[in-house]
Amino acid sequence: MIISGCLILKLYLPECHSLKQKRSILKSILLKTRNQYNVASAELDFQDVWQSALLGFSTIGSDAVIIRNALHAVEAYIESNWPDVQILDTQIDLL
Repeated sequence: MIISGCLILKLYLPECHSLKQKRSILKSILLKTRNQYNVASAELDFQDVWQSALLGFSTIGSDAVIIRNALHAVEAYIESNWPDVQILDTQIDLL
């Protein structure tokens, strides 16, 4: 059985004062999490808002526990490597 996992993070970026600065931070987050955890990722909403972002991460596998742990690891990685980025809300769904 194949299981799909999705992580949605609502972020607050209090130090961003322009869209250019925000996009630089988000590009770094998306690229490094893709490389580190082999997940698909994208900015989903708030593209024109300086200090807010909605990011999505997705992965597939055959074990729900492994998928859930991988998505939690992505969240922890973002928290530990970007201390100026605050995670306001987290949602994990498995299908």
